[in-house]
Amino acid sequence: MASPAERSGRQVSRAIDALRRGQPVVIRDGKAAVTVLAVELAEDDTLAALDAAAPADVLITASRAATLKLVNQLAAASGPVRIGRVPWLDLAAAVALADPVFDLTRPLKGPFAARDVGAADAADAAIQLAKLAGLLPALFIREAVKDDREAPHVTPGDVASYVAPDRLRIVSRAHLPIAQSDKSMLVAFRGVPEQGEHLALLVGGAPAHDTTPLVRLHSECLTGDVLGSLKCDCGPQLHAALDAMAAAGGGILLYLRQEGRGIGLLNKLRAYALQDQGFDTVDANLRLGFAIDERDFRIAARMLNLLNIDTVRLLSNNPEKVEGLQAAGIKVAERVSLALPSNPHNAHYLATKRDRTGHIL
Repeated sequence: MASPAERSGRQVSRAIDALRRGQPVVIRDGKAAVTVLAVELAEDDTLAALDAAAPADVLITASRAATLKLVNQLAAASGPVRIGRVPWLDLAAAVALADPVFDLTRPLKGPFAARDVGAADAADAAIQLAKLAGLLPALFIREAVKDDREAPHVTPGDVASYVAPDRLRIVSRAHLPIAQSDKSMLVAFRGVPEQGEHLALLVGGAPAHDTTPLVRLHSECLTGDVLGSLKCDCGPQLHAALDAMAAAGGGILLYLRQEGRGIGLLNKLRAYALQDQGFDTVDANLRLGFAIDERDFRIAARMLNLLNIDTVRLLSNNPEKVEGLQAAGIKVAERVSLALPSNPHNAHYLATKRDRTGHIL
């Protein structure tokens, strides 16, 4: 028989799958319940079915609302913002409201009226589910009715438990010779299925118990690590970190499946398109409706705990990684710089990291 935690996790998985298929999800917060539908994947018939009970509003994040100059309508603009539907706010207009690629090509009609979001925890959970599904964080939302009983039902607590780092477990390990050290070992961790399997590469094998290992938190970057993108410094940093660990006699590379600072590959490409319009990496994320950095470094701390490591020398230019690990109980004995030369394609990117996100370059 499945445990309550397992049943809760299955419900969240069903909810994420429903959003990805363009189907509604019910989020119940105490006596209040809302039904949501991802704007990105809604179609005319599914929106019409949702609107049959009552016209659904549009829920967006505070950062997207700030882009649209809506946050001044509400005293509290730190959480999701609910925009009241009016007759002209149809599916196409809602998609334009959600997706910044249309900001320049399809000027929004307006004016928009922000409403009381209602069940705030349910709204937060809806945004979190959309992010877990890899979608733009924008949803149609209305109060739930009896006809919604066939849709997956979750609670904010279900969603919070689903993404908790303590779900992470070691599932496999194997010897993996690499160019820097033929004695290396790869350890695979499984947690939330939507986040993929996180990896730890033990360069030179498991560290001795009386040492403080050199550790690098490296977030997955398909474009940089695999395709050799010049827009970022991820690929060169990955290889420089492995070289540094080999020179130090060993180390640990935590390969975190948090592409695009946690927004996912597809949304990262959307951010790239906004960068082509002149926005930097920070503003691109905010215009999409995400935080500047959506990564959860508690996952890295959990991985280190499972490897029986509580103190590290962190190979990083990012003070937030130091703070994130220490807040999760991992002592950072030293921050070791990992500075590399820029190229004409990533010079602005690196300057933005320095000037806007506090990287020490």
